[in-house]
Amino acid sequence: MTKESNDGLLAGITVLDMSQFLAGPMAALRLGDLGARVIKVERPDGGDLCRRLYLSDTEIGGDSTLFHAINRGKESFAINMKDEGDLQDLRALIAKADVIIQNFRPGVIDRLGLDYASVTKINPRIIYGSITGYGPNNEWRHFPGQDLLAQARSGAMWLNGEADDGPVPFGLAVADMLAGNLIVQGILAGLVRRSVTAQGVHVETSLLEAMVDFQFEVLTTHLNDGGRLPKKSSVRNAHAYLAAPYGVYHCADGWLALAMMPLAKLAPLFELPALAEFTPEEAFTRRDQIKSLIASRMHQKTVKEWLAILEPADIWAAEVLDWPKLLKTAAFRQLDMLQTVTRDDGVSVHTTANPIRVNGIRSKNDVAAPTIGGQSGKIRAEFIPPSPPRGEGRA
Repeated sequence: MTKESNDGLLAGITVLDMSQFLAGPMAALRLGDLGARVIKVERPDGGDLCRRLYLSDTEIGGDSTLFHAINRGKESFAINMKDEGDLQDLRALIAKADVIIQNFRPGVIDRLGLDYASVTKINPRIIYGSITGYGPNNEWRHFPGQDLLAQARSGAMWLNGEADDGPVPFGLAVADMLAGNLIVQGILAGLVRRSVTAQGVHVETSLLEAMVDFQFEVLTTHLNDGGRLPKKSSVRNAHAYLAAPYGVYHCADGWLALAMMPLAKLAPLFELPALAEFTPEEAFTRRDQIKSLIASRMHQKTVKEWLAILEPADIWAAEVLDWPKLLKTAAFRQLDMLQTVTRDDGVSVHTTANPIRVNGIRSKNDVAAPTIGGQSGKIRAEFIPPSPPRGEGRA
């Protein structure tokens, strides 16, 4: 582990990551990026189910690339939660931890006796983060808390694509990522509050709440606009509400994104005098017509040629890059957002790095995701009292 990660803002904080899949582990990853020690609590027989959640046919060291991406830098403590002895060991670990993150379905954690009320009897200073699919008490609480299903129930899919496309999901697990970031915010606030009160707190969110919050800008418009639904553009739609020219346009050799801009300013640059005749109101009401006009002109020049015209005029435009093009840019390389993490068994993974810089420095933890129970012995020796002699019972 590099020196910078040892000196992180959360150095000295111990996080128990009792979650699986994406949202909870992503939150624990971010706390680890900020310097916390993250101990992943998982089953000895297979571990986190995310180890087998493949995004492609690529695996590294027996685990999916997704697992490696979201669990780098963590330690693994393997226990059987159906075994009372193992549960006692976990409780001993909880007694010395600072943060717990769990994303069990509502009711499961209670049956294990590891709900917040029970845990506070072990450690009243614990900051306890819970992520569910739809909240702990409503009528959807027992539905599977899966990203695509949460997107479907949130209304957000109707914002994507063009007018005739129907609902279009995001191309990644956006609900999981958003919920993970929200629980990190709550945990950090809880740690600040604990420094004042010396008491822990339970912070909660869900995939659905994260997706609703993600839409606060457009949902607020809907709530205060007579309940009218947004009408997606049929041409190069990029935002369900914003007027022309907002969209992504095909050029002679690629794609260009064009953000909000007065049409009159664009008219001479595109050599389309008709653009100057549209009123600001018509930029909404005649959006498809305007965007079709722009699209017919954009394909006549290359992306580079258009940027040479638009950028000097302070037009908000950008080339649409795929990953290979992004990775080749000097700007991306200068960010230094990639790293290689390694493990004692020879596993090596090229992945992303901590997205947060502190005092100009991006700290990096170069340890790869753990094997199942790889640090169990070390953690037991450090946190868990030895078992008493036979006949005296467990502590």
